[in-house]
Amino acid sequence: MKKIEIEAIGEVRADDAKGYYALQVAEPYREGLLGLEEFGRVQVLWWAHGMDDGRMRSALSCELPYAKGTRAGVFACRAEYRPNPVDLTSCGVIEVRRKEGLVVLDYIDAVDGTPIIDIKPYIPVCDRARAIKVPAWFRSWPEWIEDAGAFFAQVDAPRTN
Repeated sequence: MKKIEIEAIGEVRADDAKGYYALQVAEPYREGLLGLEEFGRVQVLWWAHGMDDGRMRSALSCELPYAKGTRAGVFACRAEYRPNPVDLTSCGVIEVRRKEGLVVLDYIDAVDGTPIIDIKPYIPVCDRARAIKVPAWFRSWPEWIEDAGAFFAQVDAPRTN
């Protein structure tokens, strides 16, 4: 396979105790934030650096922590252990301070210091669909992200990374 090189564009700033979540974008990439404040949500691609080792990268299936007794391949779940530990989180944007390179979020399921790979605006025509199909173990999950916090608090899902 061809080797691909990825450079982090910044880091996650997260403090669960204070309920503070942000993306700190490195200076050379801050111009890329121009216009982002016009969007209410972003898709953040981040590197699960805590899972970046040979053992975690070779895991191709796992028992799902949020669906006990269910085994799935890494491409059929959002497990952080995978051949390339790239994760994706849809986040609400609270504030964008471009000069500081700061994007304040409502939440992100990554720990403080997690490398950010990319930020993309959430665009409904590209990022949602009416006709979806999900497995049986997933059907009890809430339909909307705004309802997910209460759901995960109830099932006590572990944080990724």
